[in-house]
Amino acid sequence: MKPGDCCPCGSGRPYAACCGPCHAGAPAATAEALMRSRYSAYVLGLEAYLLATWHPSTRPDRLGLGEDGPCRWLGLEVRRHEMFGDDRAAVEFVARCRVAGRGRRLHEFSDFRREDGRWYYVDGSFPAQEK
Repeated sequence: MKPGDCCPCGSGRPYAACCGPCHAGAPAATAEALMRSRYSAYVLGLEAYLLATWHPSTRPDRLGLGEDGPCRWLGLEVRRHEMFGDDRAAVEFVARCRVAGRGRRLHEFSDFRREDGRWYYVDGSFPAQEK
């Protein structure tokens, strides 16, 4: 990705001023910023970043990106970001993608925790299918 390219997270900002610094090692300022950088990491196939920003208590050994076939990420909508004290937060989002030609929609309520000044993804829950 070129520095002037728009960030995949949909912020409208250049990648170099948005998720790029997080991918290069800078801590995300908020849980929402971390969630956006994780979405961009999925778009860019940055499995090591995804694992590094996953809380150790729930982190899988590997993700196996692309094992279900090529994935094309289509967009991200952040619906809500809530803080619970200084070091816990939740982000509700919807991400859309296409895997092996089939459209998928991921609607998640993600939990985040800040430790030693860094935000980590802990886990997520999925609301009932919307009608």
